[in-house]
Amino acid sequence: MISCLSLSSYSFCEKIALKKYRRCVKRGCIKRPQVVSGAKKDGFGLRVFVLSDLHTDYPENMAWVRSLSTKRHEKDVLLVAGDVAEMYDNFILTMSLLKERFEYVFFVPGNHDLWCRWETEDFDSLEKLNKLLDACKQLGVETNPAVIDGLGIIPLFSWYHESFDREDDIVGVRIPSLDMACKDFHACKWPGNLSNRDTSLALYFDSMNEKNQNTVKRIQSTCSQIITFSHFVPRQELCPEKRMLFYPNLPKIIGSDWLEDRIRSIHGVESSSFACHVFGHTHFCWDAVVDGIRYVQAPLAYPRERKRRMNGGETWLPFCIYLDGEFGAKVMPCYWSDYYAINPRTPSNTELAPWVARFYNLI
Repeated sequence: MISCLSLSSYSFCEKIALKKYRRCVKRGCIKRPQVVSGAKKDGFGLRVFVLSDLHTDYPENMAWVRSLSTKRHEKDVLLVAGDVAEMYDNFILTMSLLKERFEYVFFVPGNHDLWCRWETEDFDSLEKLNKLLDACKQLGVETNPAVIDGLGIIPLFSWYHESFDREDDIVGVRIPSLDMACKDFHACKWPGNLSNRDTSLALYFDSMNEKNQNTVKRIQSTCSQIITFSHFVPRQELCPEKRMLFYPNLPKIIGSDWLEDRIRSIHGVESSSFACHVFGHTHFCWDAVVDGIRYVQAPLAYPRERKRRMNGGETWLPFCIYLDGEFGAKVMPCYWSDYYAINPRTPSNTELAPWVARFYNLI
């Protein structure tokens, strides 16, 4: 059975060979901004780093976490946008290592964090969630909104729902069902009133944010700069079109409309250059401004993905999104957000891209 999102693990930069797909993504077409180094220099103020999809059940990923300097980030903030580890013990070890390296660590859960298939204890995914949140509290990891040096940081709980996808489906080829392609449907265990097959989970997780509304309002009234972050995707245009994806139905298991509504309720409908939202889940590096909010994804992802990543793998991670009182003036170079910066989104085009079509049989 295919692991959730595993069909997107191939390197797009290796697959996009046809000129019509790369004529605008050539040297000089897009300005490549300098990515802020992780090395701290004297005189820097608050620095906020972001990271998602650590997947430290992979030994290579756990080794990467261990390799992070215990000195370089001792005054920094790290936002962890979910999918730390499937196994509870690996989650605890990972978050402990991160807390030893960063002064402040914030966390929101991802789908892999709530898998129960290999756990020795008999609990469902909600019970595991509470167990993870309790562990974070004991470790000093923040899961609630806070203000640090005048910067508002707001973690947002979320889950996906199939109706989030409103773009045309790919037809005429045999595409595996969501049950086959996404292990969440089997590895998560939900109480009877919650299901991946409707909007109940998305609504439940969104409602978890309500308890923090008073804190959020105080942050809105006192902070001119705010970072929100979630694991799941708030807008469909933050994912490549279906024809580009090795699993074309991926958009049905990635995002939530309620998440975007909540983000806008915090940052404002039009927002400003002082608003940023960090997300994860799809393993696509992303940095783009959409309707006034900067959306960033900085995934560690699976080892096989890093080896093929066109941005150089893991050397730029964790990514510094905020430095000395301001967000970076320029977006970082990311293949797909760069692509959509200069190419219109055409979801009505349902002809599979050449690097995808060869994996599918016509019906």
